[in-house]
Amino acid sequence: GKFERTRIAEYSNLPELISMFKLIADVRTSDTLNLNVPDCEMHILDVEPTELQKELVDELSDRADDVNVGKVDPSEDNMLKITGDGRKLGLEDNPGTKLNVCVNKVFEIYEKTSDKKLTQIVFCDLGVPGKNVSADTDGKDDDTKSVSEIDSLEETGKFCVYDDIKSKLIAKGVPAEEIAFIHDAKNEKQKSELFAKVRSGEVRVLLGSTGKMGTGTNVQDRIIALHDLDVPWRPSDLEQRRGRMVRQGNINKKVHLYRYVTKGTFDAYSYQLLEKKQKFISQIMTSKAPARKCSDVDQASLSYSEIKALCTGDERIREKLTLENRVKELTAYKSEYDN
Repeated sequence: GKFERTRIAEYSNLPELISMFKLIADVRTSDTLNLNVPDCEMHILDVEPTELQKELVDELSDRADDVNVGKVDPSEDNMLKITGDGRKLGLEDNPGTKLNVCVNKVFEIYEKTSDKKLTQIVFCDLGVPGKNVSADTDGKDDDTKSVSEIDSLEETGKFCVYDDIKSKLIAKGVPAEEIAFIHDAKNEKQKSELFAKVRSGEVRVLLGSTGKMGTGTNVQDRIIALHDLDVPWRPSDLEQRRGRMVRQGNINKKVHLYRYVTKGTFDAYSYQLLEKKQKFISQIMTSKAPARKCSDVDQASLSYSEIKALCTGDERIREKLTLENRVKELTAYKSEYDN
């Protein structure tokens, strides 16, 4: 039968449903495959918010209040817009922000690994380069995109993060030809040529978005470090990013994954959401026995309670509103049961 995703969590006999699923699916995860991949060390780099970022977070809080009480038309402002602006907030260009912390870390690793021509990847789905027409398109339509690219949440903007990172690395002494954007490769031929340069170490810093540089990007040979400058929405996006480096064929026995978080902004909270989503997915897509019940937390914007808890730093607000919603849900269930 066909089950709506929102109803799966309410299905009273979930193990039977998963057993039916496993009749046609054989789930194999990394813990069962024992692949010859490098060890990956995780580094979380926390940075303090600037005064401007603090002011903007307060502004997001006020906007959330107005949306919650209906002061603004949904076409003018809504939780999705607030969430989107919150995600961009962490990429402010200031000496102490995560953008420049990332640039400094990339250059530090670049210098240390120059003798072996090891490479690095920087992932960012926000502030990507605008659409430029390539001089060599081989007659192919540049608008033809893969499903992953269409489904990507990458966004352009007035401030191009990629150009900023490149210019700062060049100023530090990195040759321009050793830095590349995945967006510069307009067709499969150009992608193939770019990937070959990364594998050989001719290009040592590659910047791209999850949609354009996820599945099918085989450049792992010399990658020593991967940098997550922003936070995607889906656990699968983070896994796709990590999979560009932690992959068979990498000559490095140990690699490093850097994630940059601006305190007091949407960064840390977004990572918490990803963790919750992954817990749900892992209960289904597992090689082990399934849990008896699970809950889905898939969403594209934060709720009012989540935004207020994040902006004020008081988790009790979120807890209170979460409990109120749970009481409403249980009251509805009781009413259905009584009927």
